[in-house]
Amino acid sequence: MDFLTVLFIIAAVVVGFALITGIRIVPQAKVMVVERLGKFHSVATSGLNILIPFLDSPRPIEMRTGNRVMRSNLVDLREQVMGFETVQVITHDNVNMEVGSVIYYQIVDPAKALYQVENLALAIEQLTMTNLRNIMGGLTLDQTLTSRETVNGKLRMVLDEATEKWGVKVTRVELREIEPPQAIKAAMAKQMTAERERRAEVTKAEGDKAAAILQAEGEKISRILRAEAERDAEIARAEGRKRAAMLEAEGKAEATRLLFEAVHEGRATPEVLALRYMETLQELGKGDNKMFIPYEATAALGAVSAIKDVFNGELTASKQRPAAPPARPQAPSAAALSAQAMARATAVPEPATLTGVPAVPARRPRPPVEPQED
Repeated sequence: MDFLTVLFIIAAVVVGFALITGIRIVPQAKVMVVERLGKFHSVATSGLNILIPFLDSPRPIEMRTGNRVMRSNLVDLREQVMGFETVQVITHDNVNMEVGSVIYYQIVDPAKALYQVENLALAIEQLTMTNLRNIMGGLTLDQTLTSRETVNGKLRMVLDEATEKWGVKVTRVELREIEPPQAIKAAMAKQMTAERERRAEVTKAEGDKAAAILQAEGEKISRILRAEAERDAEIARAEGRKRAAMLEAEGKAEATRLLFEAVHEGRATPEVLALRYMETLQELGKGDNKMFIPYEATAALGAVSAIKDVFNGELTASKQRPAAPPARPQAPSAAALSAQAMARATAVPEPATLTGVPAVPARRPRPPVEPQED
């Protein structure tokens, strides 16, 4: 083997090595930062890329995940997820808490991510921890537990503004966990129990109040309806009594009219009228504690006074005459006096005989008294 053959073989090996090292295939969603003679040259995108051997070389990027440090020649352009361990934070009301967070970011400029910061992952981690402590230090315990969205928004804005010059876009920040001390947990549990008991008591009181109101309204409506029913019943009974009284009065009026017509058309004798009068008095006299004085009693009293006057006159005449007195006339019998009184009543009928109420006789006017002279 001569010298030319050896030289040819060496050249072929060098060319093959150059071809192997110069041809690079970049996967999808990844890029390669190419340096020429130690200086940034270009960014090789996904697909086939040819580098000049011994002049072009890829710039590796270091990514830290937890306690591991990963070194790679390719820069991933996809959205990355970085979780952090819990860190100690102090709230505004001096409560120590352990807070864990998760950050989502994406590299938008690979050159800046490699040349603007030494270790991108470590820088993002430390920046997240410091800003998380600052934000949580301005909030109270209750705010940190109830305002996670506010903390996430503030932390994302701070990280996005700080990582913009690194060629990184922070898309989302989430608080993974918030662990207060055990004493705070116990106090929170007691507070929650007391709050739930208070709500239960308030709910029960509101229920009792509503039930009492409904019961009172029901009783009110019931009383109103009962009163209206009683009123309607009283009105109906009064109307019934009124109608019955009207019908009874109409019946009595009709009976009186018919009786009056029958009496006048039948031309009843005084004896029949007297007999009906006595029957009517008997009907009216039925019952206890009743007393009726008929109108004819005045006539009987007048007859008695007339008989007395007659007796007095006869006695006076007998005293004045010396001769023997004539025979005394016999006094009229009771039957004759009753017949005379009934005859007078039937001859001149009075309104009082129809109703059974004695009429008051009219008083005679007194004669004027003449003044006497002294």
